[in-house]
Amino acid sequence: MATADAKRRLRKQPVGATILLTIVGYALVLGTFLLDVPIYPDLTNAQVNLLSHVIAVINTTATVVLLLGWYWIRAGDVEKHRLAMVSGFVLILGFLVVYLLKVGGGGTKEFVGPDLAYYPYLVMLAIHIILSIVSVPVVLYALILGLSHTPAELRETPHASVGRIAAGAWILSLFLGVVTYVLLNHVFAYEFASMIAPVAV
Repeated sequence: MATADAKRRLRKQPVGATILLTIVGYALVLGTFLLDVPIYPDLTNAQVNLLSHVIAVINTTATVVLLLGWYWIRAGDVEKHRLAMVSGFVLILGFLVVYLLKVGGGGTKEFVGPDLAYYPYLVMLAIHIILSIVSVPVVLYALILGLSHTPAELRETPHASVGRIAAGAWILSLFLGVVTYVLLNHVFAYEFASMIAPVAV
């Protein structure tokens, strides 16, 4: 009964639900980056490294799953598409948990390498970050529409057009995240850096 009520509310207010969930997501990330919130355990550099590898595995898996979802909807297999996109979203939630734990508990790693590699790395990282930020509401909106409507009903919504934008931005962001991970962790070098911004007293 509760599930049916929630689905009804999502059907009536997909934009409102998208805005609310987007704000919650942004608040979690910004709070972790800017505030010294005492909810994360202190991590060693080795643990930060391990979590970096876990994030890369999650992002690589999510990229493959989303590409399969894209393929399946183009092939007309709606159920496989839906399963892939929901699985991709669950993987991204897993990424968010691990990422916040890594940043909040241990900080981040800064690229150390020649300028010839550093600037392309920065460009890819910037595109990855921008796409990951702007794709949140688009992905959430497409997902909410997909979960709250039947396939027939979705034809009367902007799900297909929004979904194409969401999937494209999402896949490119994930791919660039994996490329920058490889450059940072396996091709060049890095230094550990805390992500907590100093607060003026």
